[in-house]
Amino acid sequence: MSVSKAEAQQLLERLIFDTTDPQDWVQDVWGLSPMMGDSAAKLLDVFHALIDCCPDEQLDNLIKGLYRELLEL
Repeated sequence: MSVSKAEAQQLLERLIFDTTDPQDWVQDVWGLSPMMGDSAAKLLDVFHALIDCCPDEQLDNLIKGLYRELLEL
């Protein structure tokens, strides 16, 4: 069963940011260091751009592969 882009984004966000909202993570990093906060904001922008431009099949394969590896740990 394939996952949609929206589902893939949610699963990747959960994997990367755990229970923290990605925007909150950027603000937390920004609070620690404005220079690192700027990099965190750019990283989140790139993350969203990659989700948008990545073909559905590749996203699906990525999600399945990452979660398969997690289950094997």
